[in-house]
Amino acid sequence: MRAGRFLFTSESMTEGHPDKVCDQISDAVLDELLKGDPEARVACETMAGMGFIIVTGEITTRAYVDVGRVVRGVLKDVGYTKPEYGFDYRSVGVLTAIHEQSSDIAMGVDLEDKELGAGDQGMMSGYATNETPQFMPLPILLAHRLTKKISEVRKEKMIPYLRPDGKSQITVEYDHGTPKRVDSVVVAAQHDPDITMDELRSDIMKKVIKPVCGEWLDADTGYFINNTGRFVIGGPIADTGCTGRKIIADTYGGVGGHGGGALSGKDPTKVDKSASYMARYIAKNIVAAGLADRCEIQISYVIGSSEPLSLMIDTFRTNRVPVERIVELTKNHFSLTVGEIIEQLDLRRPIYRKTTNYGHFGREDPDFTWEKTDLAETLRKGAGL
Repeated sequence: MRAGRFLFTSESMTEGHPDKVCDQISDAVLDELLKGDPEARVACETMAGMGFIIVTGEITTRAYVDVGRVVRGVLKDVGYTKPEYGFDYRSVGVLTAIHEQSSDIAMGVDLEDKELGAGDQGMMSGYATNETPQFMPLPILLAHRLTKKISEVRKEKMIPYLRPDGKSQITVEYDHGTPKRVDSVVVAAQHDPDITMDELRSDIMKKVIKPVCGEWLDADTGYFINNTGRFVIGGPIADTGCTGRKIIADTYGGVGGHGGGALSGKDPTKVDKSASYMARYIAKNIVAAGLADRCEIQISYVIGSSEPLSLMIDTFRTNRVPVERIVELTKNHFSLTVGEIIEQLDLRRPIYRKTTNYGHFGREDPDFTWEKTDLAETLRKGAGL
């Protein structure tokens, strides 16, 4: 981040947001396939619109998945359970258009001696900062906590008139790279038609914003809660949803770079997923080891090759040892071929639907192996700190 005083903003979505509905369906299909076939090749894309869900993509597997059942199960879990929402899991039309992975792609992934090649070209980024205990930027961390809280108070009926769709946005004021306060909070929460804005804004303030952001709020913080004054029509009947349209919310909220590839619906031979997780794993361990206060990793691949084309490490001049030494330690202790990444992070497991909402990073869950800091002490000793 830049020096001096500045404002930085990140946003998040609830699980009922149309794009997040699609991400969840794609990841739920992926999980079901991995349960029956851990080596399934999956690139599952979903689109949601008024009264329909389309599931498409390329899938090669020995397993069978009832896609319609998976779709309706996700929609039911999310909360699209009432006809008055205009989108009901029981009546929605489900269309499927799935084909096998191209043989031209498969020959680049399946190399000799059971080695795996990258399923595509591309560059992937990972990031970590010591500004929070989770090694995540504060704006995206708070934005995710807000949307998660919105879903919790809806499902637990603490605010019973809320509907599934919603978003949050947090602007944090920084002073020389250190977060000081929340400058503004934006919440859009879908609701039943008979509720007043005064009641909704009071409930959101008391039961969502203050419990999540309390220590960062002050007398000058601005609040924008359902700023248009009404949010009854929402979900896929208001906006079309697509898998992979919320890649910044899925990662670091706009801090650091992004290669452009989405994470949801892809098996781990897709470096969009596996290399992004490895880049986060490396960056987090570097910062946790105290080698730097902030770290961004970029890794690039070409289709059909297992080794990366490039590895870039940027510590934004916060490093305590030479960057060249950090690069050397990274190459010594982290596996960067596609197959080794999958093995080191144990990525052939049905764990991906729960990554969909509230960020793929900064989460405290033992299944999120890329969040471990198990190599931090090794890096620290190797750097002589």
